[in-house]
Amino acid sequence: MRELRFGRKGVAQGRARSLIVFLHGYGADGADLLGLADVLAPHLKDAAFVAPDAPERCIGGGFGYQWFPIPWLDGSSQAAAEAGMAASVKDLNAFLDARLAEEGLTPDRLVLVGFSQGAMMSLHVAPRRDQAVAGVVAISGRLLRPEALAEEARVKPPVLLIHGDQDPVVPFDDMARAGDALVAAGFQTYGHVMQGTGHGIAPDGLGAALQFIRQVLG
Repeated sequence: MRELRFGRKGVAQGRARSLIVFLHGYGADGADLLGLADVLAPHLKDAAFVAPDAPERCIGGGFGYQWFPIPWLDGSSQAAAEAGMAASVKDLNAFLDARLAEEGLTPDRLVLVGFSQGAMMSLHVAPRRDQAVAGVVAISGRLLRPEALAEEARVKPPVLLIHGDQDPVVPFDDMARAGDALVAAGFQTYGHVMQGTGHGIAPDGLGAALQFIRQVLG
C-alpha cells in the first residue's frame, strides 16, 4: 500500500471534532483544493481539513497526480485503469483510517469532498467502507459502475451532488445518472446545479457544500 502525501489546515491535531478530506481531480494535487479550507474554516471552527495527493503521477498531462489512468485521455488500457483504481481505493481507505486515528475521530465525523476524479473516488469508496462516513460531497464527477452500487454498498451515507450545467469535461447529464442510481440504492441524495458553470467550483456550489457539511455533522 502506498502512503499519500497530504497537507493539513484547521484546528490543531487532537482538538478537531470533525475531519474534512478533499480529493482532487485528474492532473492536480492536494494543494489545489486545500485552499477551500480557508473559506470553510470560519464556519466549521472545530474541523481539521486534509488534502492528499493521489498516489500516481499523472501520465496524461497536468502538473500533478491521478487516482487512476483515463484511457481516452492518456492512451492507457481499460485494464490499467481498473487496476489503478483498485490500488488507489486501498490507498485511500488506509489514508482515511490513519487520519481518523491521528485526529481521534470516528468515521461518522468524516466528510469526503471530491472534485472530478476525486468525486468519482469519493462516490466509489464511501459506500463500500465498513462504517459510514458523515457525508459525501461530489463535485463535477460521476458515479462509476452505477449498476453495482446497490449490491456492493455496505453503508449508505448521505450524498450531495454538485455540477455545473456547462461542464465540458464531465457531462452535466452524469449528475442525473448518479442521482438516479443513488436514490434507487436507498441513499439520501441531494443535488445542486451551478448555473452557467463549467468544470469548476462556483461560489454557490461551495455554499451548498458548506450547508450540507454543517447539516450532516450536526
